[in-house]
Amino acid sequence: MTARRSLFSLAAILSASWALAADVIPDASQRFAKEDAAEVPEFRRHIVPLLGKLGCNGRACHGSFQGQGGFRLSLFGYDFKMDHEGLKERLDVDAPADSYALQKPTLIEPHEGGKRLDVGSWEYRMLLNWIKDGAKPYDAATHADFVQLHVEPQEIQFRNKGESAQLNVVVEWTDGTREDVTKLCRFQSNNEQVATIDRNGLVVSNDVGDTHVVVFFDNGVMPIPVLRPVTDLIGPKYPQVATPTKIDELVAHKLSKLGIVPSGICGDAEFLRRVSLDITGTLPTESEVREFIADGSPDKRSQKIDELLERPGYAAWWTTKLCDFTGNNDNVMNNIFFERDTPAKYWYNWIHARVANNTPYDKLVEGIVVANSREEGESFRDFTQAMATIYSGDQQQFAERSSMPFFWARQNVRQPTEKALAFAYSFMGVRIQCAECHKHPFDQWTQEDYNEFTKFFTRVQFSNRRDLDAYNALVKELGVEGRNGNDQRNQFNRLAREGKAVPLSEVFVAPLSSNNRRQTPNRNNRNNNNRTSIVTAKLLGDEVVNLSEVPDPRSALMDWLREQDNPYFAKAFVNRVWANYFNVGIVEPPDDLNLANPPSNAALLDWLAEEFIARGFDMKWLHREICNSAAYQRGWDPNETNRLDERNFSRAVPRRLPAEVAVDVLAQATLSDAKNAEMVHKLDGRAIARTTLRGGNNAFALDVFGTSTRESNCDCDRSMEASLLQTIYIRNDADLDRLLSSRDGWVQQIVAELNPRAAVRDDDNSRGSRELRELVRQYDLQETRLAELKQRQPDNPRIKQLEERQDQMKKQIDRLRKANAPNDPPATETADKPKFDAENLVTRAYLRTLSRYPNSEELTSASTFLNESKDLGTGLKDLMWALLNTKEFIVNH
Repeated sequence: MTARRSLFSLAAILSASWALAADVIPDASQRFAKEDAAEVPEFRRHIVPLLGKLGCNGRACHGSFQGQGGFRLSLFGYDFKMDHEGLKERLDVDAPADSYALQKPTLIEPHEGGKRLDVGSWEYRMLLNWIKDGAKPYDAATHADFVQLHVEPQEIQFRNKGESAQLNVVVEWTDGTREDVTKLCRFQSNNEQVATIDRNGLVVSNDVGDTHVVVFFDNGVMPIPVLRPVTDLIGPKYPQVATPTKIDELVAHKLSKLGIVPSGICGDAEFLRRVSLDITGTLPTESEVREFIADGSPDKRSQKIDELLERPGYAAWWTTKLCDFTGNNDNVMNNIFFERDTPAKYWYNWIHARVANNTPYDKLVEGIVVANSREEGESFRDFTQAMATIYSGDQQQFAERSSMPFFWARQNVRQPTEKALAFAYSFMGVRIQCAECHKHPFDQWTQEDYNEFTKFFTRVQFSNRRDLDAYNALVKELGVEGRNGNDQRNQFNRLAREGKAVPLSEVFVAPLSSNNRRQTPNRNNRNNNNRTSIVTAKLLGDEVVNLSEVPDPRSALMDWLREQDNPYFAKAFVNRVWANYFNVGIVEPPDDLNLANPPSNAALLDWLAEEFIARGFDMKWLHREICNSAAYQRGWDPNETNRLDERNFSRAVPRRLPAEVAVDVLAQATLSDAKNAEMVHKLDGRAIARTTLRGGNNAFALDVFGTSTRESNCDCDRSMEASLLQTIYIRNDADLDRLLSSRDGWVQQIVAELNPRAAVRDDDNSRGSRELRELVRQYDLQETRLAELKQRQPDNPRIKQLEERQDQMKKQIDRLRKANAPNDPPATETADKPKFDAENLVTRAYLRTLSRYPNSEELTSASTFLNESKDLGTGLKDLMWALLNTKEFIVNH
């Protein structure tokens, strides 16, 4: 495999010289231009590409699943047998010019698709000559196969709008021939605002920026970068930009072509907040911000990165991300254990143990890809007893098992095709579902490639039939034989919680018999007489594997993923990690690595992937390398050159906090100092450490902010879009009021510190204190609503009624406080008017929410507001509410 790929890489380097070589067959538009052209075209080399060029096999025409006018072609033209069979009915080899295949597209006969070619054109002559020669089909045994495309120029750099460049495309075949196929290719622009491309491959410059134009021919897809500088700061005019890391060198090289000057390095406070949220999903504490800003050490940023990577938040947050990518969804796992969320917790704990120990990424993935329910040498009885012990005791013990099999046990990945899709998405960042029905529109995968790939998964089973006799014997032994399904399941649950072994279905790989036939019971034939012969499978874009030579076909997949030149595995993970830090991936969307969706900076992605492999798939190395780069540490303030750049990493792009992080930081910012600090080092109750998607106190908030549903093979299961509902939640939801009014909250802490008599004691849980706390909460909530009503409808007659009710509640609060503490003065006399340093409190509020000091204007305005508030508690709540509702709080920047 490696040698062949190396040859292909060399071929790509030499593509320009090949395209100009004297032995290249001229373009078909030249060869068939004259009436006396005698050349006979080939079906695969010429006719099928021509049908694609003319749009005949497109979705809107005969390539649709229903076809058009009773005539159907394979979508994008890669089922040569089907296409030839369909065309034969529209050919007249005795009178070629009378063929429907010629009369329809020339409108000699009515054609709903309109006119596609002219009589006497080179396209017409090509089709006519093929029909005259008997319209021979493609024969894989005797005809050459596709090798690759060579396109020049390999990069286009425009200076002005309206400039043009012509692409020239040469195809190489296995018989050694090379042919100019420019006029037979299909072309697309990935961004027509930057550049357009016509049907003949002429690229025309439009607005400034960069994109790719893509060439399609046969099984080849070739993207060509197109750039038009944003400014004239290119070449010798480009300013000197510091490039302290290899990442920065590669980013700056691309920026220099575009005339984009990166933003400066962000300040310490901005960096600390950004890196803390990205790595650990946690805000820095007030004291941490103060200490970091005051620290004069030149390497304090790299030290902080190292420190954050050792915190529990890192392992928790990145376990959650890996659970997203691998599809840990308890809603599709109620067939594994007796409680639906149990396998989801085991799954989370298993990954978490490896992230915390910095297990190499390939080893972590191997434990999922080649997972079986039983350990090596473990009997069915031993397996069930081990699981019962875990189920009834410490669930963390599951993390000590060598593999995590639930990836293959989910109800939505029961069929081999579903397993193939899940595997490609999770570990390759590839969406191959299009190839399940037809040729992939943007990549090289055909339906045959897809079908060959799925064969790796046909023997991966989840059932109770690996050792059915032992399963039935255990059912009988437990005395639950013959009970209905739900009753039996409940009995199993009860017995398992008592630590008894109960029968479980398991993930395993069914063996091949000596005649290489699958020994898995057929659903319609329990005697398994109708076995399907499966001998080989093909890796995507790679070699054929003899499945009879490998006990577990998944091991061949894992070996392939690990290869140095595997084009997907390392790149998929690197790209997803990069997207977490930069808002967009080097390939965007991050889970759609396909040839027509090339990286914005191919050299950068290649280098990161190569180094990731060379470093033994060290995940912390990758995080550390990215976070230490100047590219990551740039400010979000744009300059005139990069204000529109969101794909070349010239500045930080503010992005909304992920759902779990948003929920956690709302709680963290409002908690007391002690509780706030606890969240940095403890995971109890943290949304970023949520082991199951079901229920929980934060379920509604997580849905509002778009937590991943883990329902499909797509990163889009997580929403990062801002919405009106999120704004309403932070402004008006009772959850936020509870956080701001909590006895464990910062507001109550400050009130207690400055005026213990006015505070609702946290440690007093008497009936009177509970009643007082609830009354204070209601009073504060009503006060907020009253203020809003006065602002919106100052003449509303209800205002006077609400004010009277507030006065009554105030008096009742004073009576309760007096009853709880007879010697304390009434709150209306002294408790609501403590002496306090408003500027200090404002500064502390800013540090715990926005992780920075307030500027002078903010400090003056907020201090004045706090001093003019009628009581300290209400003033602090309002100040905190205002800070939590800023864009600066809810985005990372």
